[in-house]
Amino acid sequence: MSKDRRPVFSYLPLYNLASAIGWGYILYLVLLQYPKLGQPRFYQDTKDIVTYIQCGAIIEILNSLFGIVRSPLLTTAAQVLSRLVVVLGIFQYLPEARNAHGIVYITLLLSWSITEIIRYMFYFFTLIGSRGAPTFLVYLRYNLFLVLYPTGVASELLIIYSALPVAEAKYSLLWKRFLIGVMLTYLPGLPMLFLHMLAQRRKIMKQLANKTQKQA
Repeated sequence: MSKDRRPVFSYLPLYNLASAIGWGYILYLVLLQYPKLGQPRFYQDTKDIVTYIQCGAIIEILNSLFGIVRSPLLTTAAQVLSRLVVVLGIFQYLPEARNAHGIVYITLLLSWSITEIIRYMFYFFTLIGSRGAPTFLVYLRYNLFLVLYPTGVASELLIIYSALPVAEAKYSLLWKRFLIGVMLTYLPGLPMLFLHMLAQRRKIMKQLANKTQKQA
């Protein structure tokens, strides 16, 4: 990395750490506040906080756009925008969506928060140290997605689906069709991203196995 580019990259560890803390707070709310409040009170009290924290991921699109990180722009934008549809399109403009008031909201937050805590801490340690992320974080990042990715996507789709009649009644048929179009984008997107993660998992697990054998 050239010296003239270091200032551009210097904020990345702080961004990742702050994002991990934000999602850690969401996980704290789910584990400690949800049992006390129940639904729909928990949803009403937390949906704005979740929206603010998720909107912070817009920075990742800009990082990719300007070449600050090597993440593909199309993939990054697709992942972030699909979540923005949920937090902005549903939580803010269609908060009456039935599934957001129930257990699906909890499975969504658990899937998102655990995934993001691990992901951001993985990036944080990768950026600040020459030895990279701790091994346990690597294992979590490339194994927990097998459960958390499907549950997160299923929760997103269930919430969007339950918002369809609200969208038509509150706004217009066009808004409902837009949400249906968003749901249809999951058909090609879900297998593509999941297969990509599986390929990455095989590669990383092989590297860790080889490293363990050399140390033995």
